[in-house]
Amino acid sequence: MAKKSWIERNKRKQKTVEKFAALRAELKAKGDHEGLAQLPRDASPVRLVNRCQQSGRRRAFIRRFGLSRIAFRELASQGMIPGVTKSSW
Repeated sequence: MAKKSWIERNKRKQKTVEKFAALRAELKAKGDHEGLAQLPRDASPVRLVNRCQQSGRRRAFIRRFGLSRIAFRELASQGMIPGVTKSSW
């Protein structure tokens, strides 16, 4: 489990990105790079981190399911993810 402070920090960044999205799009359309530089750093969507919905882990994140590999494996073996089965040959 990731530290709660990291998870909360990412949520705060997400809110900042949403707050400044329209303004950023307008400034980018105008080509006003100085105006973009005046915005907070966390207003850029590049600074967001993909985190596991279950554990908050950021490494080995599977985008399609929104889970880390560890959480994905646990849920898949329990049959909790529709359409995913353990392969055997």
